[in-house]
Amino acid sequence: MGRGKITARRPVAPDSKYNSVVVTRFIGRMMLSGKKSITTKIMYDSFDKIKEKTGEEPLAVFSKALDNVKPVVEVKSRRVGGATYQVPMDIPEGRREALAMRWIIGAARKRSGHEMSERLASELIDAYNNTGTAFKKKEEVHRMAEANKAFAHFRW
Repeated sequence: MGRGKITARRPVAPDSKYNSVVVTRFIGRMMLSGKKSITTKIMYDSFDKIKEKTGEEPLAVFSKALDNVKPVVEVKSRRVGGATYQVPMDIPEGRREALAMRWIIGAARKRSGHEMSERLASELIDAYNNTGTAFKKKEEVHRMAEANKAFAHFRW
């Protein structure tokens, strides 16, 4: 880590269709090999499919799905003496969002199906309904933290 000044975070422009910064960040995380236009098309197609399947506003479904998947605590390894403990730690908001996005995208990529937009829409709907792989990942992380809460006093 450098000792210089902390650089300011670069502001992200909101997306053109939904005027949401979170959607832009999600598109950026989902993008492979710099293919932003393809990723944007996948995202908007999945939003259309969400509207078609649920009949609700896609941005609201997306936001709720993201909130449902955001973890509150995680475990980090901490070496004390000769032993390594899994210490539960609270997660800052930025990391919570990043983890939720990463888990949703990863779960969508692993799903069976033909189009990525279809898989992403299904995963977002599942996360919205508190089911699906990404939500299970959050539950697993919370269970780990709960199981290791005896080591919370090692927090630094």
